[in-house]
Amino acid sequence: MLRLTRLAAASATKHRSTQVAFRSMALRWHHSGYETSQLGGPPGTPSHRLYLAHNKSPLSPWHDIPLKPNTAQQPHEYNMICEIPRFTNAKLEIDTKSPFNPLKQDTKNGRLRFVSDIFPYKGYIWNYGALPQTYEDPEHCDRDTGCVGDSDPVDVVEVGARIARVGEVYRVKVLGLVALIDDGETDWKVFAIRSDDPLADRVRDIDGLEKHMPGLIAATVDWFTKYKVPDGKPLNAWAFNAKPKDAAYAHQVIADTHDAWKRLVHSQQSKFALSNVSVESSSHRLLPADANTKFKALVDGSISQTVSSDPARSDVAPQTAADKWYFVHGDTVTNKD
Repeated sequence: MLRLTRLAAASATKHRSTQVAFRSMALRWHHSGYETSQLGGPPGTPSHRLYLAHNKSPLSPWHDIPLKPNTAQQPHEYNMICEIPRFTNAKLEIDTKSPFNPLKQDTKNGRLRFVSDIFPYKGYIWNYGALPQTYEDPEHCDRDTGCVGDSDPVDVVEVGARIARVGEVYRVKVLGLVALIDDGETDWKVFAIRSDDPLADRVRDIDGLEKHMPGLIAATVDWFTKYKVPDGKPLNAWAFNAKPKDAAYAHQVIADTHDAWKRLVHSQQSKFALSNVSVESSSHRLLPADANTKFKALVDGSISQTVSSDPARSDVAPQTAADKWYFVHGDTVTNKD
């Protein structure tokens, strides 16, 4: 287990300048003790970025938020970072290749990405996010799925009653998982429920999930199978015939991907942004003062956050597929233009 250090205070001058930057960028606090701040254009534009901080000092949600909470009340509680709130369509994700790994909206061919509404669903049907300090290694072929990892943190589908917020960090209890095969890569989807959900004490595993939320597992498999079809892609495939694995299996997958992250954060590769402020033995670790200086440079170079209604602006999202409803029968969209 990597030993994490407490975030130290930066030098007074540099810390104050970063605090000013955070105060000027729609600072938002979460009950977890982490703050979020926005750089670039407004939400829904290609330049928008959402950064996380603690005590107004920048950090990486991927590398610096511990996989397990320091105040975990159960042995198998984990931290989750919400990327996409339930019932929304914008495909937001942790940017693994930019300093401090902000959240951004994914793009393809220069256009912002949205998932389509597929009958009978609206957007993402759960809070969707990632487990920090995990990595699905593209150099490792999983012995059970027969496929390599997809180069991302492990995905979480969180089924609690409350709709989370973008960038919110909170404790979840893992229930099990399914294994999507996406373009020949293993893409684990971990079922979890927030630890303070009213059902958390009763929903302890996959069987409990089916008992108390009947149909949700089947709906999840159906959604992931079809969600790319409106974009002209085939149905997604599954390992294990799309059958869920139990909590014990999921905990082992999480442990394995955590070990893969440890190897990554200690490596010298340049494909990913590995800067962090807490992993002591990593050569990519920044001292707090250096992290503040690096973040201030991002602030100084960012686009002013001004919302514009001008349709001619190139960073304003055009009408998207999320404005339509698609009926998918088999592998065909029956009402496509």
